[in-house]
Amino acid sequence: MAYAIQWVRSLIFVVLIYVSIAVVGIVLFPWAVFSRRGARTACMTVCRIVRWLGPWLVGLKTEIRGTPPDYECLVASKHQSFLDVFLVFSALPAGKFIMKRILMYAPIVGQYGLRIGCIPVDRGKRGAAIKKMVDAVSKGTAIPGQLIIYPQGTRIAPGVKAPYKVGTAVLYEQLGQPCVPVAANVGLFWPKRGIYRKPGTAVVEFLEPIQPGLPRDEFLTLLEERIETASNKLNEEAGFHAPH
Repeated sequence: MAYAIQWVRSLIFVVLIYVSIAVVGIVLFPWAVFSRRGARTACMTVCRIVRWLGPWLVGLKTEIRGTPPDYECLVASKHQSFLDVFLVFSALPAGKFIMKRILMYAPIVGQYGLRIGCIPVDRGKRGAAIKKMVDAVSKGTAIPGQLIIYPQGTRIAPGVKAPYKVGTAVLYEQLGQPCVPVAANVGLFWPKRGIYRKPGTAVVEFLEPIQPGLPRDEFLTLLEERIETASNKLNEEAGFHAPH
């Protein structure tokens, strides 16, 4: 019975989030069209709604630890579910994502993504996409801010191992900016798929920046070590221990 009640509450939570995205997106769209500030305000509003609804509706609290960067940099985040998207973005003054190109054509979401400076890439054309991103930033056509990338390329459940892809290292090397790793345990409470949301405290943690100048392989090894070590600690703090 308790599970069924939580599932229903989770369903209401999910529905309200999508309704909020639609309502906020439509209401603020005229402002967003003429002002990037309007687009960012709309996105931040949705993030606040998600964080406000979670505790009282499904018992899911959220916490942001560490020091989010307020300078131009690469933010390499652990990606476990859509919740870390909301949390990481809400913590940054000028966050922008590397997003799948297909999302450009999604109603509301695509247009807002482009307005806040997200950079669309083609799946399966990663080498060309990275070159395009580097060129855009170096020529000044990209909007300044914190470029958020997921070094494993997709959502990975807690305790599951997946390689860190070279694209993050290429960007780090060619952009010449610090890289801020971000750990997370949000997948324990908000899974990659499904409706059910577990009560607890979901955390994202901004870690010590990696300064520019490291060789590509050394950087990627250090990045993985920092993110995975910190994420495992957050998992254990929440009572989860990965199988060996």
